[in-house]
Amino acid sequence: MLAIAGGKGGVGKTTTALGLSAALDGGVVVADADPDMPDLHALAGVDREPTLAALDGQEVGAIAQPHPDESGVVLLPAPRIDIDTDAVDRSLTRLATSGRQAVVDCPAGAGPDAAAPLRTADATLLVTTLCAPALRDAAKTAAMARTLDAPPCGVVLTRTRSAPTSVAELLGCPVVASIPATSEPVLDDEGVRAAYCRLADNLGEDIL
Repeated sequence: MLAIAGGKGGVGKTTTALGLSAALDGGVVVADADPDMPDLHALAGVDREPTLAALDGQEVGAIAQPHPDESGVVLLPAPRIDIDTDAVDRSLTRLATSGRQAVVDCPAGAGPDAAAPLRTADATLLVTTLCAPALRDAAKTAAMARTLDAPPCGVVLTRTRSAPTSVAELLGCPVVASIPATSEPVLDDEGVRAAYCRLADNLGEDIL
């Protein structure tokens, strides 16, 4: 299971989760673990329910919704904000042990909510813009991911075509993709989709 994480909200984590999953071969489950900023269902255009928390005691195939535009991608929207955190933890564990390729859109920052999916993930893909505050917070997230045994496998830079070597040095992992800036809807842009295809090739499917 691959965690998509970053120190700041709004840097493109959900877009990256969907863009990468669409570019990978084979079935991929995309789960939103951020009850405070539940963006996955809105960006993908699916119902708000059932959520990731419904996976507690259920099979992925019985709960996840198919992506309306991407065959092979199924979706688990974010839990409601008042859901029992233990139920979310159990659902994440169930997803991680389901045998399915899984990508989890994590809450921003380095708090307890952000830590929960990292505890069950195999690796972390960091997402950040090139602004200094976002990079500093991404470094904190990278340190937490290493502590929780989900080490960063790379960093995706959004809204840019550059890949400064200083970013790899700061975060301790390679820049594996730079996603160009574009107008909404981002994932309809051919250049963006091509960048996520290159990201999938760079990572390899064994990372999931």
